[in-house]
Amino acid sequence: MAKLIIKQIKSRINCPHVQKDTLDALGLHKMNHTVEHEDNPCIRGMINRVRHLVEVTEA
Repeated sequence: MAKLIIKQIKSRINCPHVQKDTLDALGLHKMNHTVEHEDNPCIRGMINRVRHLVEVTEA
C-alpha cells in the first residue's frame, strides 16, 4: 500500500478544537513535525479536515 508523508506547516494556535484533535490523531504535535501513514480513506479524511495546516507528499 502507498505511504503518505504528512508535515505540519502552519501553527495550530487559534484553530478549532476539532482540528487540534485531528492533528493529534495524525501524530502531529508541533511545527515542521513529519509523520508517515498508510494511504487509506480514513487518513485522507483527516488530512482533508486540516488541509490548510499540513503538506502531504506520497512516498
